[in-house]
Amino acid sequence: MPNDSHHILTNFQKALNTTREDLLAMANRTRHNIDLAMRGLLERNPDFCAQVIADDEEIDHLEMKIDKEGMQTMMLYQPVASDLRSLVSIMKVASNLERVADQAVSIAKRARKISKSDEVPEVRLVEPIHQLAASLLHDSITAFAEKDVSLALGIRDRDDELDTAHKRLVKALTKRMEEDTPNIRVYLDLVFIVRFLERVGDHAKNIGEEAVFVASAQDIRHKGNRSKLDG
Repeated sequence: MPNDSHHILTNFQKALNTTREDLLAMANRTRHNIDLAMRGLLERNPDFCAQVIADDEEIDHLEMKIDKEGMQTMMLYQPVASDLRSLVSIMKVASNLERVADQAVSIAKRARKISKSDEVPEVRLVEPIHQLAASLLHDSITAFAEKDVSLALGIRDRDDELDTAHKRLVKALTKRMEEDTPNIRVYLDLVFIVRFLERVGDHAKNIGEEAVFVASAQDIRHKGNRSKLDG
């Protein structure tokens, strides 16, 4: 019996590691798509935009694969405690990454439209918002992969910073719509892009919350800005 138990545990760990690897591959592809969509915007390159849209199918496939692997592993090994938390959290993170990938597609579609219009300097104002969102996404994935609770707990305050920057830029772009009516469509597309990036931050925050949950079994989703874990 001890040998059987060891065999089951080893097989479970292999299955869990495979699913983790798929998640990291999905995360890398998602981050790449967000960055490529923004390059499409800033460099006025519709080919980059088209690539983001085409690559989204691969990310969808990875999410479905992770869900299937997760369900099969739960049914086969019936994990408990930290093993169950890890598996469930991986599936939740995959769902958030798929939604981030959808935001990348939305950015790419708007960027492709903007590339066909007159160039406006305000496009560059979106770059700092992208940097904030991309940094949040990177650190949330790192926190989850490395079970870094401290890094994960800092993401919520940084998402607030992104929300503030988003509101400020939307206000500035709305003002430009009134001042430069021939390019109103471009400014409106930029407003949507900024909102898509703000949503990336929301999903990064969700991933950070899963990082805390998987590392410490603490659910901080509906708590205030500070958890009992950090003070």
